[in-house]
Amino acid sequence: QVQLVESGGGLVQPGGSLRLSCAASGFTKDVYAVGWFRQAPGKEREGVSCISSKDGTSYYADSAKGRFTISVDNAKNTVYLQVNNLKPEDTAIYYCSASRYNYVEKLCVRSPLYASWWGQGTPVTVSS
Repeated sequence: QVQLVESGGGLVQPGGSLRLSCAASGFTKDVYAVGWFRQAPGKEREGVSCISSKDGTSYYADSAKGRFTISVDNAKNTVYLQVNNLKPEDTAIYYCSASRYNYVEKLCVRSPLYASWWGQGTPVTVSS
């Protein structure tokens, strides 16, 4: 089993930045890809960005390109999502997911098939 714990969410003003963290524990050797997802009230869950923990290959949804940066620190078993120039439409609960498959884009766009473990989420609210 793999446990995922997200942190770093909160209330931020438009234009601000946050760094979200996803810390993994347990059988982390079974993890090949990790992704960040978000779900806004009344909307479907969206894959924001995913990364391979083995080779660093990354994927970004169109909504994340230019403002979001995903990175992995294998020594700390942690994946980060740096989010800049936050907008009100970024308000959502942000979830971390890990996969036992090294399919980075598939994890983001077809998570029901490729996500193996999920965290509990961290809320992000962008408001003035």
